[in-house]
Amino acid sequence: MDPMHGRMREQPKLAGPTSYERIVLKNPSEHHYMKVQLEFNGEGAQLSATQFKLLVVSALKNLHGEVGSSLPLDLLSFDEKTLCAVLRVCSRGLVKLWSSLTLLGHYKNHECSIRVIQTSPFLLALAGNSRELDLE
Repeated sequence: MDPMHGRMREQPKLAGPTSYERIVLKNPSEHHYMKVQLEFNGEGAQLSATQFKLLVVSALKNLHGEVGSSLPLDLLSFDEKTLCAVLRVCSRGLVKLWSSLTLLGHYKNHECSIRVIQTSPFLLALAGNSRELDLE
């Protein structure tokens, strides 16, 4: 009883068992971006941006045929000194592109490989890399 008002006090209701809901969101991004670097075993060749893109398209064609080489693929940037590039591919073609780059082994009789440095559905995410920070 509430002594001030002369009525029964409401008892707090006990909460039932706690439940949770798992929400999984699919990536709605239309494109994925990849930062890659071409590496040669020993002395390598110099490439232009056009030659690099042709190398990537030929890697797709070698592994996935004509259909693989027709994937929408853009070379957004290419540094001829470091042989680093930023590629944009439709999200459905990311696995095909990545596997093609992994299995690439030669360019004009030079042994080479393409190392995937970063990948993201957001271009801005490729702007910085904590592995490349110079703290001194």
